[in-house]
Amino acid sequence: MKLIFSVFVFLLCLYSFGQFPNIVINSDHEPNEPTIFIDPTNTNRMVAGSNLNLFYFSDDGGYTWTTTILESALYGVWGDPCVIIDTAGHIYFFHLSNPDVGNWIDRIVCQKSEDNGLNWTMGTYMGLNGTKAQDKEWAVVDRNNNNMYVTWTQFDEYGSSNPTDSSIIRFSKSTDGGLNWSPAMRINKWAGDCIDSDETVEGAVPAVGPNGEIYVSWSGPMGIRFNRSTDEGDTWLAEEIFVSDQPEGWNQQIPGIYRCNGFPVTMCDISGGPHHGTIYINWTDQRNGTDDTDVWLSKSTDGGDTWSAPIRVNNDPPGKHQFFTWMTVDQVTGYLYFVFYDRRNDTLNLNETEVFLAVSNDGGITFENYLISESSFIPNPALFFGDYTNISAHNDVVRPIWLRMHNSERSIITAIVNGSELSTNDFYSSIPVQPEQNYPNPFYDHTWLAFKVERPAMVTVKVTDMFGREITRLYDNELLQPGRYIEHFDAGRFNLSPGVYFFKIISEKKTFSKKMVLL
Repeated sequence: MKLIFSVFVFLLCLYSFGQFPNIVINSDHEPNEPTIFIDPTNTNRMVAGSNLNLFYFSDDGGYTWTTTILESALYGVWGDPCVIIDTAGHIYFFHLSNPDVGNWIDRIVCQKSEDNGLNWTMGTYMGLNGTKAQDKEWAVVDRNNNNMYVTWTQFDEYGSSNPTDSSIIRFSKSTDGGLNWSPAMRINKWAGDCIDSDETVEGAVPAVGPNGEIYVSWSGPMGIRFNRSTDEGDTWLAEEIFVSDQPEGWNQQIPGIYRCNGFPVTMCDISGGPHHGTIYINWTDQRNGTDDTDVWLSKSTDGGDTWSAPIRVNNDPPGKHQFFTWMTVDQVTGYLYFVFYDRRNDTLNLNETEVFLAVSNDGGITFENYLISESSFIPNPALFFGDYTNISAHNDVVRPIWLRMHNSERSIITAIVNGSELSTNDFYSSIPVQPEQNYPNPFYDHTWLAFKVERPAMVTVKVTDMFGREITRLYDNELLQPGRYIEHFDAGRFNLSPGVYFFKIISEKKTFSKKMVLL
């Protein structure tokens, strides 16, 4: 049975209008652990998912979403979702299992849809190994040959403290669109325990290199380790390579959070730009103290043989928590994007939590941080918050995804972020133009657009629809003198339908947007 509904953003006035409009994807079924993926062939087409069995689809750039509840009569659906799109446009939803015949999380399941999530296969699977638990999988597509690669953790017995039980990292691939999967193989030499804490090996996220290499890292008792394959996963290094220690371990204590991990995320730049081939690993740890969790990045320019010292991504003063990081690489621009929860503005120590985006356009040397959540929240430590966030980017279209908890209610949120509107040259300093929110908003037929010019500047002012199509241009690269400008906008003149529109100001290669809602 499927539940499908549309989320009409302009009717959900739950959040204020900000620089990065927040979109509520779903707030039903107590969702958590979100995943998101932008189709590189059509960036208006996006897929997402969340625990335990929720799939979301958008064909308008993430402004509206439909929701489907997945089922698998053969294998069950038990969370840890990962969604990807292959080169044929087919959608895949990877998850853990809970079969009627078999054992809880005894395999990794892949369900496929060829009609934007309306219908799904019952699924194929990988990794079945008796009663052993298969957990925390992630998948990637090699867009050169459409191979799919999956890595995950196997527990001899999940949660066991028996020293004879161990955890290992496993790998499987499909070369036929998910119909069949190769026998799962172990790719790490140094095992962990089965307690599901710092001494357990977990967090394997695979990435594809410029020549089809497969790269993956994970956390465990020996810090963050890395392995690679140069023959589509048939063989791997006999012993993994050390990347970094992870002080205080990957199982981190964050006030107000049920549990929190700092697993690494592996990505590789295959954009063809100046950092082509660079491998990046992003994680969190508490090397600066248990009251100061930070976001870190290490990189390799020699295929993973050597790694840089950890580079701090969050740019706030010491003493606050940043946690649940994820990163991606825009494979058109080569820019790095990070999303993480942040408490830099929690001045009263109430566990007030926001969401920040970080961006680097110089290969991870410098970073700018941006507040992207339109309102803060205080999580409920009695409720499961999930184990990860996620982010996807392609050709300046950036969509982070996260869980927001308000009054113990959980919602999955994304933000509308355009990479071209971000700058790593101090975006908020020396701003020549400061836009104001249109008034009234929402509005019927008429509204007023206002902005301030701080110093003489060349300015373009326009109104666009939510797809970026221009409706009218009020100023066209005109030299404006300091002062406050107010313009009248008559929607009826353009025969506009009710919906979401944007008032945009462009000056000195910076773009500022305000969301307008026409009723």
